[in-house]
Amino acid sequence: LTLMSESLRNDGRIWVPKKQNDTRKAYDIPEEERDYYLERRYPAFGNLVPRDVASRAAKERCDAGYGVGTSKMAVYLDFASAIERYGKIEENKQGIHNASKEEIIKLGKQVVKEKYGNLFDMYAKITGEDPYSVPMRIYPAVHYTMGGLWVDYELQTNVSGLYALGEANFSDHGANRLGASALMQGLADGYFVIPYTIGNYLADEIRTPRIDVNQKAFDDAEKEVKDRITHFMNVKGTKSVDHFHKELGKIMWEKCGMARNAKGLSEAIQEIRKLRDEFWKDVRVPGIADSLNPELDKAGRVADFLELGELMCMDALNREESCGGHFREEFQTLFRKYLREDK
Repeated sequence: LTLMSESLRNDGRIWVPKKQNDTRKAYDIPEEERDYYLERRYPAFGNLVPRDVASRAAKERCDAGYGVGTSKMAVYLDFASAIERYGKIEENKQGIHNASKEEIIKLGKQVVKEKYGNLFDMYAKITGEDPYSVPMRIYPAVHYTMGGLWVDYELQTNVSGLYALGEANFSDHGANRLGASALMQGLADGYFVIPYTIGNYLADEIRTPRIDVNQKAFDDAEKEVKDRITHFMNVKGTKSVDHFHKELGKIMWEKCGMARNAKGLSEAIQEIRKLRDEFWKDVRVPGIADSLNPELDKAGRVADFLELGELMCMDALNREESCGGHFREEFQTLFRKYLREDK
């Protein structure tokens, strides 16, 4: 899998078969049996709807049984119309008369290649399919459930001394969660902002005397970590860390993902608590503690993810509005507009 830029929707048309569980190849499905569902649902915007709308719609179509590909968890992104359109424009530009369909397609492909060539090459390398002649298969990623923390101009949150860099903050891109803009914000924050701003906070620390580590708080923290490691190594359960990670991922994706509702979130909280109990009783961590052990490291992270997942679901359940990456199904109008609570 790879992340394809949302910019592809500028020219690509998204569709699924009109028939559920259709096993035919894309090129075997005639035009009249294709559902260009974004164009059908949002005629004013078509394929240019906001990314959260497009993402929810893709998941809804796949969940309803109209997905494509082996997994049936994808929709088509088709450039055939764009290639033909650009080909005709180039034909007129270059003063070519009576060009054949093949010549028009060749001209159109060249234009599309200039705009999206690197993405098309990447897709072809990974899938072994030519996206110029076969529609791409795409599906929204967890990427789309993210929000961003508030930060000031120095990238400090409203917790003193806690800074948030890159995609984790809202500063430059708001609710945008695109691969390229996220990368840009990470680079900009890391290279050009934080080296010059965190010093303002650290400068005040010069007045703080050296902290004596021979205190009960340090002993308690060390004991807590050692006890946790000992527990992981001694459980010797039947299920891997990855098993619990995947189960948590399924719960979060289905019930605290791009669309949420009170029923699903309440269920998710209970399911996560049950999964967490099972995790601490039945996880299996191979290897030993006193050496490099990636599975032990992973176990600690998944333990944290289980706490964070429950917290996210509780937060989403209490937040009775739809705004940005947080979309509560009960808080939208008949015309699919967000009902926000800005206070």
